[in-house]
Amino acid sequence: MKTRARGAAIVMAMAVVAMAALAATALMLSQSTWARRVELGIDHGQGRRVLEAGLDWSRALLYDDLRVSQVDHAGEPWAMQMPPVPVEGGRLLGRIEDQQARFNLNNLVQDGKVDPDQLACLQRLLVLLDLPESLAASLGDWLDADGQAQGGAEDAFYLAQSSPTLAANRPLIDLAELARVRGFDPAVRERLRPFVTALPGTTAINVNTASAEVIAARVPGLGLEAARGLIAARGQAVFLDRTGFVSRLPEGVRLAPELISVNSRYFLVTLSVELDGAQARGTALLVRDNAGWPGVVWRKVP
Repeated sequence: MKTRARGAAIVMAMAVVAMAALAATALMLSQSTWARRVELGIDHGQGRRVLEAGLDWSRALLYDDLRVSQVDHAGEPWAMQMPPVPVEGGRLLGRIEDQQARFNLNNLVQDGKVDPDQLACLQRLLVLLDLPESLAASLGDWLDADGQAQGGAEDAFYLAQSSPTLAANRPLIDLAELARVRGFDPAVRERLRPFVTALPGTTAINVNTASAEVIAARVPGLGLEAARGLIAARGQAVFLDRTGFVSRLPEGVRLAPELISVNSRYFLVTLSVELDGAQARGTALLVRDNAGWPGVVWRKVP
């Protein structure tokens, strides 16, 4: 525990240094890799440089975190919202969110076919959120590789709409794509947003950061109240490995350890820069592999 405490202290110290350096270097960065221009009245070059500096700070924080610990939880420096960082003419704000705290909707389809276990997991989540269970089948048909409706809708339905289209038959890249799927109206998407994500491939849920709803959906027979009890327990001591979580499940409740995790690879960075009364925002999905510098899966400025 002393080693972990020293490690956490090192990460926190590096975070403080990084934030201090950010204020001095944000306006000195000359190159930008943002794919879209910064809008909303901010000088484009200055806004891009500040946002890029914030993204680099986030990547450095996640990189240093992995060097210190193989367990990710909400008490680590990366999970704490960045305090406002002053820059010339304004300030930069940001936060990092663990995306494996959420159910990855792309888990629903494996090798082009709907996975029954993942379908049941999504159905349980929908029920817990008071949403129609049938939405899981709609999404499964949208994602799977075949043209046969399995309780949802395929090309025939989408071609008959006012804006004809075809079922995607591929993984989601962004949650915004849900707007095209049968049944996922704005109210549904807003209700789902805090609990789901769209990540490349198949990912396990991090039980150290997931909500009670996501944990209850992932563990058949657990129930929401029992899931809240597990969250209360991890507030005292985080789960250091998968078997540690499984061992805390109520009697009679079983789960294959490989379906969960205590660490994460994918993180969403949200940045906001305010300069001379105008504001611009940027988001980026980062992936962290082994001990390497986190990569950028995608980035965008609305």
